[in-house]
Amino acid sequence: MADVVAGRRAGVVPVTGAARHDLPEPDAFTRPYWDAAAEGRLLIRRCETCGRSHHYPREFCPHCWSEAVVWTPATGRATLYTWSVVHRNDLPPFGDRTPYVAAVVDLAEGPRMMTEVVDCDPTDLHADADLEVAFRADVPVFRLRDSHRD
Repeated sequence: MADVVAGRRAGVVPVTGAARHDLPEPDAFTRPYWDAAAEGRLLIRRCETCGRSHHYPREFCPHCWSEAVVWTPATGRATLYTWSVVHRNDLPPFGDRTPYVAAVVDLAEGPRMMTEVVDCDPTDLHADADLEVAFRADVPVFRLRDSHRD
């Protein structure tokens, strides 16, 4: 049985109002990804052995297990795979953003990516909608792609 101190399990830190759940915690491996995002560029990992791309960033290829993977620029284009309109989220700062669109998109390079779709009426979304990357606070999000821009 866990030790209990002042009504809480020992070692458990209570979540305070200052906690942020939307900010990345870059490490030495993911720093190139976050640095590129800060510059408005989306990077993904590509395997030099099998040629397939993947996301989220890993130090090995999840397809062939090769460690010969490199950072490569993504086009920033994607199609909407699935989405959900979130009307309630108690974690800061999401509560102030509701409603928002949590989504999974298929990047043009092949991998699927969890993200958010911004700057649109959720009723305008549909499966396979054309999207383009945008950045909010150096985090990649997606928006509907204007078919007149290329």
